Amino acid sequence: MKVKKTIDDYIVDIFCYTFLIILCITIIIPFLQIITISLSPIKYVNSFGLKLFPKEIVFDGYINIFKNNQLWIGYKNTIFVTVVGTFFNVLITCIGAYALSKKDLPGRNYLTAFIVFTMYFGGGTIPTYLMMRQLHLVDNMAVYILPGIISSYNMIITRNFFMSLPNSLEESARVDGAGLLRIFFVIILPLSKPIIATISLWYGVAHWNEWRASLIYVPDSEKHLLQYVLRQILFEGTLKEESLVEDVREVIVNTETMKNAALLIATIPILCVYPFVQKYFVKGVMVGSLKG
Repeated sequence: MKVKKTIDDYIVDIFCYTFLIILCITIIIPFLQIITISLSPIKYVNSFGLKLFPKEIVFDGYINIFKNNQLWIGYKNTIFVTVVGTFFNVLITCIGAYALSKKDLPGRNYLTAFIVFTMYFGGGTIPTYLMMRQLHLVDNMAVYILPGIISSYNMIITRNFFMSLPNSLEESARVDGAGLLRIFFVIILPLSKPIIATISLWYGVAHWNEWRASLIYVPDSEKHLLQYVLRQILFEGTLKEESLVEDVREVIVNTETMKNAALLIATIPILCVYPFVQKYFVKGVMVGSLKG
């Protein structure tokens, strides 16, 4: 039955649509600006004002970026860390969350309180660095994965999702002779696609955007991540522009065009992944946040 809208409903609709349109504009305009600058010649980039559409398309920025071997090294390392790191992140988070979801787990409340404590308090940069050195993780690719292998927030969300699943499923499986591992991998995980997709996206984006670990723990440039390489390109470009280097090749390489091309190259892959997990995202977050 169709419900007739009142004046209040129309006012709320107008407010919501207006807010969403303004929000979309604030997101789309900067993105268009980046795309336009990355495809424009230097004379157009240096002109004043917004540049929402390119007047002349050139690919100098992209060509110069693709000639940068360090960028490809960063891509290779970031893809490896994102794929392998996210796999272990999700696996260990799900195992830990499943254990915490059992109300008969000894010390469950203390373990949960300890995990929540780590969400608010950390050791600090220098003690953390000393610990990484003691663990031989400095200048080691494992430093990108092991220290953050479990996110406390993600574990709590996942635990709540597992608690929302009916206990009768496990009881039926136990009656049929299934063990704990079989119940977890054959019954629980297939029913948990929304929360697995959600935390996979969170972990994947975190790995893709990681750059601080390269700065602090990894001096070897062959092990640097993409975002750190991008940061170096952006900073080096700025410094060379400020110093007014007159070398023509350097001026061409270090332009706003190249910086924006690098931003797009680093951003587009993770944007392509989002539509595939978006349908699970709302369900995973809502169930994990509200139930349990």
